Amino acid sequence: MTPSEPIWGTAGSSTQSEGAAPTSDWWAWERAGRAPVSLEGNGFARRFRDDFALYAQHGLTHHRLSIEWARIEPTQGRRDPEAIEHYREMLSAARDAGVAPWVCLHHFSLPGWFTDEQAFRDDKARGYWWPRHVAFCAETFGDLVHGWMPINEPFAYAAAGHLLGENPPGLQDPAKFLDAYRGILLAQRDAWRELRGAGTPVATVHNLSPLFAVDDSVPAERNMRAVDELMWQVWMRADREGVLAFPGRAAENVADLREACDLIGFSYYSAQAVGRDLSFSPYPRNRWVGPLGYAPWPEGLGITLRRLHDELPDRPLLLAELGLGTNRSDGADGDRRRTDYLRECLDVVDEARDDGVDLRGVFFWTGVDNYEWLHGYDVEFGLFTRDREPRPSAEMVRAHIAAEAERRSTSEDDDQPRPR
Repeated sequence: MTPSEPIWGTAGSSTQSEGAAPTSDWWAWERAGRAPVSLEGNGFARRFRDDFALYAQHGLTHHRLSIEWARIEPTQGRRDPEAIEHYREMLSAARDAGVAPWVCLHHFSLPGWFTDEQAFRDDKARGYWWPRHVAFCAETFGDLVHGWMPINEPFAYAAAGHLLGENPPGLQDPAKFLDAYRGILLAQRDAWRELRGAGTPVATVHNLSPLFAVDDSVPAERNMRAVDELMWQVWMRADREGVLAFPGRAAENVADLREACDLIGFSYYSAQAVGRDLSFSPYPRNRWVGPLGYAPWPEGLGITLRRLHDELPDRPLLLAELGLGTNRSDGADGDRRRTDYLRECLDVVDEARDDGVDLRGVFFWTGVDNYEWLHGYDVEFGLFTRDREPRPSAEMVRAHIAAEAERRSTSEDDDQPRPR
């Protein structure tokens, strides 16, 4: 890939924007009382045309959405033609509005039948059903897709569902966590095999945080290094060397894991402190903490960008999620925090680019307020309200994008030979 115009976009997922699919594991999770009911999300399934127009008007000309596997293949081996046509209409509408669609194929929720087969933990299920699904999506939707982000946050998916028990399948089993993490990194490779070579970029989405020991004790330092190994080092070694190496397990040589993407995409929300008991707490201390336990810290984004730049030289980067969640009850005060935070983060982005970091673009999480997995509709991330009203944060982003375009235009004009 070669650099072009910077990417400015928004990101959302099917479950959060459209509501849980009736045959998905998240639908069952909600009905079991393990999460708030998502209903129809923010209504994106009905209002996507208006949403794309709204984004384009604010300079947000890229959007990541997820094609929900449980909608297009609700039962094993049987696809739903109406759901398929609906997603094609959605992608076509994005392009018509001047918005380039990026597609995610797994954003935490899965068909219930695939979860029943142990999903990505099972090599046979992963090795057959997942590549088959990716190949079908490439053939069916590829002509309308600008780019792919096949899997959202492998580490977060494996940890939330298999170590913390917060998401389906609700396990708290370290061995199965490692099985799931291994399997989903291999699934990223499987998707790369199917999607590469079609002329559309393929990006990862790794959830990354700068990590700090909560104090200078030996247990806290040891735990911080252990978390860093899992969150950062496992997938970076896979990308650099084609080696999968998990703590306590023999390393596997998987040559085609090396550089199995065009863009190193990542999400950034906060830094984290790791304690003596392996607990997590906000970092830095003594700062405002949002409803999801994040202490917004723009400097942490700079640390993340520079670590990626240093450890994966010559690999282009993509900030696939950047946002701040605030309590719905905070109202305008919440968006003031969001506006200030995003403005400072964009300054960090500019500084990193000026220092030579090859960051190709930024996707804001999220466009329109949506369903937040374990918090329902009490947490707001949107640049726009669920009534599609632009917040001041949206206007700040629009102005920044316009100023950046003007700056680039002026710079290019200065580089042109002058008439004599």
